[in-house]
Amino acid sequence: MKIDLSSKTAIVTGSTSGIGFAIAQGLYDAGADVVINGRTPDRVSAAVARLTKSGGANLVRGVAADLTTVDGFERFSDEVESADILVNNLGVYRNADGIYEPQSFFDVVDEEWERFFQANVMSAVRMSRRYVPAMVDQDWGRVVFISSESALVIPEKMVHYGASKTMLLGVARGLAENVAGSGVTVNSILPGPTASEGVMRTVNERAEARDISVAQIEEAYFSKTRTASLIKRFQSVEEIASMAVFLSSKQASGITGAALRVEGGVVPSVV
Repeated sequence: MKIDLSSKTAIVTGSTSGIGFAIAQGLYDAGADVVINGRTPDRVSAAVARLTKSGGANLVRGVAADLTTVDGFERFSDEVESADILVNNLGVYRNADGIYEPQSFFDVVDEEWERFFQANVMSAVRMSRRYVPAMVDQDWGRVVFISSESALVIPEKMVHYGASKTMLLGVARGLAENVAGSGVTVNSILPGPTASEGVMRTVNERAEARDISVAQIEEAYFSKTRTASLIKRFQSVEEIASMAVFLSSKQASGITGAALRVEGGVVPSVV
């Protein structure tokens, strides 16, 4: 299968690292012009430089804006007029101090619920509301929401995260209904445990604290905690990105309104 996205412009939110950067790389390699987004100019500039190193005649630009806020969204919107592909990847799963720390439902305060809601839901709502109408007008567009398998299996110690990702699935399906028959497709991807920079930083910290190897941490995690996994390992960010690139292509024109699992089998369901 040859995916050709030349002449298309793609926005990938939260794309300076991790799954977001891998998606931006995949879209760029398929020929799309890509807009990188992150909160700080330094991280955005570094990501743009990293992406352009791979060569190609297509364009890469970066826009530093915090899309979890209205002001940040408006700044981004002023700089990027339109897009053919929108990947709503931005999201948070760490606490306000940037630490992954499982939290009891009873300890999560209102402000933390609001922070997760603004990052994981409203950033995608605002971006879709801004860029999808022009896609409808041109009779072609692709919108991809990056949700999580936690939207289906709510983590006991991260209810606020899981609930926000469940809501994102509802937004995506509702948007797909709104653009039915227009040539615009809207889908969600549900990644499972993934070896992103953030996750692997946590894994390395735990391995160091216990004086064991990263491989031993990974093996223990899938043998004792995520026992339903069928691949028994962390996924790579490229494995998630491959699905996003496919959904952005003309070959995926018959797929819309779907929530597609790329989670290594950790959700014990046949559908």
